[in-house]
Amino acid sequence: MNCPVIQLAQELISRPSISPDDQGCQALLTERLEKLGFTVEQMPFGDTLNFWAYHGAKDGETLAFAGHTDVVPAGDPAKWQTPPFTPTIINQHLYGRGAADMKGSVAAMVVAAERFVEKHPDHQGRLAFLITSDEEADATHGTVKVVETLMKRNERLDYCLVGEPSSQAQLGDIVKNGRRGSLTANLTILGTQGHVAYPHLADNPVHRATAFLQELTNIQWDQGNKFFPATSMQIANIHAGTGASNVIPGELFIQFNFRFSTEVTDTLIREQVETLLERHNLKYQLKWALSGQPFLTPKGKLVDATIQAIKEKTTLTTELSTSGGTSDGRFIAQMGAQVIELGPLNATIHKVDECVKVDDLQQLALIYERVMELLLL
Repeated sequence: MNCPVIQLAQELISRPSISPDDQGCQALLTERLEKLGFTVEQMPFGDTLNFWAYHGAKDGETLAFAGHTDVVPAGDPAKWQTPPFTPTIINQHLYGRGAADMKGSVAAMVVAAERFVEKHPDHQGRLAFLITSDEEADATHGTVKVVETLMKRNERLDYCLVGEPSSQAQLGDIVKNGRRGSLTANLTILGTQGHVAYPHLADNPVHRATAFLQELTNIQWDQGNKFFPATSMQIANIHAGTGASNVIPGELFIQFNFRFSTEVTDTLIREQVETLLERHNLKYQLKWALSGQPFLTPKGKLVDATIQAIKEKTTLTTELSTSGGTSDGRFIAQMGAQVIELGPLNATIHKVDECVKVDDLQQLALIYERVMELLLL
């Protein structure tokens, strides 16, 4: 298909860049950006390739487009209609791992930048890219490290559009203007292993934990607010016992996760859980893992420009949302930037036969270009 966005998306999909192995995706992107006159700075950390690129005055208002070149594993290729890393167009849909999450968005960003810079080589401010290959896996050597580096040298970042697949029914119907925080507890309740026929010689941690778990699941942490739903807690994994029916377990492992709003803090959640454990007289070991703080971008220049661009290109009235999991936006928001997420439909992400409408990718590039015009001209 003779369309720059689709051609670039196909080139990216054909590289099996399972996180964090970039497989040459970023080299392809940086070559195109350098031809446009972008200054490209490679920022590898550990096993992860990243880059920061910019065009325009370094001290001007900066609009960055952020994305990732890595993808999740494809699973069994035999379950796909077509090979997952052989981009294929069927019924005007582009199939392949990463088509929607998020090589299609990255292709649209770069093509939009090419069009914008060619039309407006002396634009105001600065147009930038922050690209990583470590978003789908541990997210330890990717955007978080780039942001740390940029912050140490007081790099300016005013607006950031992340290309995560945000749309639900139609392209542009949802824009994510924030995300909830994510906090995981890895809890081990300690007891004493023994024979089920001699319970007086043992201490069953499953029995001991029952009242604690009941109270924990009934806590209402907050009511949410106009931007965020109420904080939720879900038990993700639970395990005890040796597998034998005649052994009282010595330990009970419980893993639970909080998706929390701006109405509470991770410190408050930790303190309340630990107070509850003490009140139930439980012996325990507890390790916390905070994968992201909540962030929110209220209406302002970036949100307004994005809503206007979508309206002009699709006639849709966009809905702002903070639903879903975490994204690299949580790291970028630490720079004080306005951060939103706009990308294609998320219906097939991480699934067999991941795909995106060809027309949607072409339209997405036009929306991205319009956002550039509204903020940098």
